[in-house]
Amino acid sequence: MPGSDAPGFTPALELIAALRAREASPVELLEAVLTAITEAQPRLNAFTVLLEAEARAQAGESERRILAGEGRPLEGLPIPIKDNVLVAGAPLSDGSRMTPELPMTMDTELVARLRRAGAVLVGKTNLPEFGTISTTENLRFGATRNPWDPSRTAGGSSGGSAAAVAAGLVPAAHGNDGGGSLRIPAACCGLFALKPSRGRIPRGPLPGNDPALLVVDGFLTRSVADNALLLDAVSGAALGDPLGTPPPERSFSAEVVADPGRLRIGWTVTPPAGFPVDRECVRAVDAAVRLAANLGHEVEPFTPDWQSEAMLEDFLDIWAAEIGATMDFYASLGGDPGLAEPHNRALRERARGLDSAELTLKLSRLQLLARRVLAAHERYELILTPTLARPPVPLGWHFPDASGQDPLVVLRRAAEFSPFTAIANLTGQPAVSLPLHWSGDLPIGVMALGRPYGEAALLRFSAQMEAARPWAGRRPPAAPPAGVPAGGASAPSSSQA
Repeated sequence: MPGSDAPGFTPALELIAALRAREASPVELLEAVLTAITEAQPRLNAFTVLLEAEARAQAGESERRILAGEGRPLEGLPIPIKDNVLVAGAPLSDGSRMTPELPMTMDTELVARLRRAGAVLVGKTNLPEFGTISTTENLRFGATRNPWDPSRTAGGSSGGSAAAVAAGLVPAAHGNDGGGSLRIPAACCGLFALKPSRGRIPRGPLPGNDPALLVVDGFLTRSVADNALLLDAVSGAALGDPLGTPPPERSFSAEVVADPGRLRIGWTVTPPAGFPVDRECVRAVDAAVRLAANLGHEVEPFTPDWQSEAMLEDFLDIWAAEIGATMDFYASLGGDPGLAEPHNRALRERARGLDSAELTLKLSRLQLLARRVLAAHERYELILTPTLARPPVPLGWHFPDASGQDPLVVLRRAAEFSPFTAIANLTGQPAVSLPLHWSGDLPIGVMALGRPYGEAALLRFSAQMEAARPWAGRRPPAAPPAGVPAGGASAPSSSQA
């Protein structure tokens, strides 16, 4: 295998090149990945299921294609899928005890595109129940631990995917983002993540509903170039999508090596909601601003018109409607809503207290807020903020002693941890988290918001920042012995389709 690191520490682009040149074998790469996952699972708890038999068949097909000169863009690349999307033949848990044990009969369009591109789907990754909160802790599988400090969160909701990439188990992983769920774990685990523009990647078919179109799929990677490679493989509207995006002028991979030019960049450390921001998160932005200025960009302080007393409650109500729809879908398949976690049961009840006119009014109010925020991009091509308001918090921090408390305190703690991220889900604009700062061994992310459909500018800028201050070579501290407890973790089950 290329290099001497764990298999996932080799960039995806390098792995694919080695596989195409027959310097490495898809079958041998897969076995190294499966071994690494199995060894790390007791301490990290990143996976909910391994798809060993299916993945071995896919790796064998990739080897045959490469030998025949028929390699596809991602041929032989091992990628896990977050356990809230459909993978044919595999169970769908959504991190919940209420989901019935039913193997799915079809792929989501994104998964189908990864298959057609030659990716090897190695397993499914852990998430908080229904992806509701910003830490990957659930009652069904337990907590996913941060490779940089196992006492702390890996973020959420794509925390299992982030932990797997950060620990070098896989070179890249799928995730999705409805309020920060790619960018939050990227910031916690020292990775790069891009939340694409609304409509850039097809979402269907999926359980539940997303009437506000908040959720976007994407990837967690160590490098900007690897993320662009994967975005090229899966982007573009599918039949029946509620909206599409303008096609890119050229491949996203080509943008990574393009000159960003001189950008006008605004920056702020003031979140849309009035939560305090840790000084290390402020320092991260200060350092990013200085670096951007040194690279020739025009950088100035600016806070978008995003303060709104109603925003948190309106967003919570929209989120409640989304979670309620998801739970109703699982109930229609035989799942028991009484097995859901208290905060999600409370969200479902909250949704049932909303009438359609009230929900429509809240959506309209949030759309007006989105228009105000996007107006800032008439002046600025990018806006920099902290990704999070705190460094990675300890596991359990989201769940204070709830005796006698409103179970929705968990959601309010999530908003306190990540007050900057959800705005990009309301606006639909692309956004990245850049692992530019460290507090001791803890990574601290910086977020860049781009203009609508402005992935190209974000990728060019991100690649320039990465080249100026490389981060991909950083490795978590030596892993503790496998006996360290991992919040109920055990070896992930193996699915035999």
